[in-house]
Amino acid sequence: MKKSVFAMAGLVMGLTGVTSVCANELADAPRWYVSPGVGMMFFEGNQPTDEGLNMVLRLGYDISDHWSTEGGVSWAPNVSGNGDNGVDNQKVNGLFMDGMYHFNRFNRLDPYVTAGVGSFHADDRVFNSGEDSNVYGPRVGAGVMYHLTDNWSLRADGHAFAPLEADMSFIYTADAGVVYRFGGSGKQSSDMGTAALAVGLPKDSDGDGLTDEEEAKLGTDPFNKDTDGDGLTDGDEVNVYKTNPLNPDTDFDGLKDGPEVFTYKTNPLDRDTDKGGVADGHEVIEDHTNPLDPSDDLMLFEVYIQFDYDTTVIKPEYFKEIDQVSRVLMRNPQATAVIEGHADRRTRSSEKYNQDLSERRAQAVLSYMVGKGVTSGKLSAIGYGYSRPKVQPDLVNGNPENRRVEIYIRGAGTNADKAKYTNP
Repeated sequence: MKKSVFAMAGLVMGLTGVTSVCANELADAPRWYVSPGVGMMFFEGNQPTDEGLNMVLRLGYDISDHWSTEGGVSWAPNVSGNGDNGVDNQKVNGLFMDGMYHFNRFNRLDPYVTAGVGSFHADDRVFNSGEDSNVYGPRVGAGVMYHLTDNWSLRADGHAFAPLEADMSFIYTADAGVVYRFGGSGKQSSDMGTAALAVGLPKDSDGDGLTDEEEAKLGTDPFNKDTDGDGLTDGDEVNVYKTNPLNPDTDFDGLKDGPEVFTYKTNPLDRDTDKGGVADGHEVIEDHTNPLDPSDDLMLFEVYIQFDYDTTVIKPEYFKEIDQVSRVLMRNPQATAVIEGHADRRTRSSEKYNQDLSERRAQAVLSYMVGKGVTSGKLSAIGYGYSRPKVQPDLVNGNPENRRVEIYIRGAGTNADKAKYTNP
């Protein structure tokens, strides 16, 4: 028991030190919380007990957006026996200290994992057939909170405790309860970039730089820093990058706004940052070219073919545009082409139907080009349905710009060279 106390005391001191450092930076919201819960305790192995009601009381502190620490006590007042062994109505008291990692601390649904140490004291014959009444060891677990307000949350937890005694197996606990947060110094966190939080200042529940009132007007989630999941906080999208916090790909180039800013250094408001003629996302995902260098863009022909309803027949007015593509390929023996079919989305559009239709229309263009003398081995066709719009879909009236065929040619130069093929 002494070793258990010393181990927990050391962990408490370490976590308290980290807490004291981080707490100076993060004091914008209630950080301290108390959490009562009730559940069950289960025993595995050769213990003469099965399970029993278990009550838990935790005191915790949110160190940062992702890290928390909490300590607590538990009490199982009536653990049952697992056979005719004279063991029944046993009491098990516990102490524990855990560190917690939150995956989405400011979302309503807040899953987390925990690790720490614990100790149990029990009546005779609960642990190791009565040889010890005290055990200690490490514990791990996982859980989830559902934040109702800034102060109140629901939670559910499960933990596994591994006694250090060699002949004793795991003890499991599962419980559900509530969380009440209190305290806070009335200051904003450092990532909000201000000092004192004046009385009556509008609330920013998720710390994204937008007040809850502003988020309500925008339609973003005041409990989620990044409503559209694109890697940029809602506040940065609105105030810094001028992107749409409800659309992860503001410029419809195939790349999310966050990677455009942080990874590829492209402009999330410009579909073609280098002005080479090909969208940034297509360069990165399909072509493996540099979206910041126009000299390596593929040659792109966009043909806005209007097919009759539910058909793949190419009308004569589009022959001239497709013939131009055929000339490029026939004059450059090494050149190859990928033909992409794209559909437009409306409210009642079927994803499967449009996917199939886009594939058949891309194949129709391929067949036409083969009929004009292009070697079939130089061509491939693929359909994307309505998964890659060029502009914001108009779900009511439709948008012709999204209903298109794109032909990407590799090995015949860039878009600057297209003029050489405009005449037969």
